[in-house]
Amino acid sequence: MEDITVRELKQKLDAKEKFVFIDVREVAEYEQFNLGADLVPLGNLMAELHNYEDYKDQEIVVHCRSGKRSATAKYIMEQEGYTKVRNLLGGVLAWADIQS
Repeated sequence: MEDITVRELKQKLDAKEKFVFIDVREVAEYEQFNLGADLVPLGNLMAELHNYEDYKDQEIVVHCRSGKRSATAKYIMEQEGYTKVRNLLGGVLAWADIQS
């Protein structure tokens, strides 16, 4: 599925749209700043995927600091049969840019 920009994500959050939202950064990064997504560090993703089995065909947005780890998470999830995974382009760094 096509990736998502920070502006598109902001619109979804502002409209309170329903989607699964996953942050694949580490705990310390999440504690410093987060967007309210579920925290599932990339290294734990495979072990935690069972928690999202019911959402395999629903929209899932994954994000990290810059978009690299979440791109990997998207790939992993697609290999496991998730059909509507979107990576947040630019991650929280890009998010910070639209907030300033």
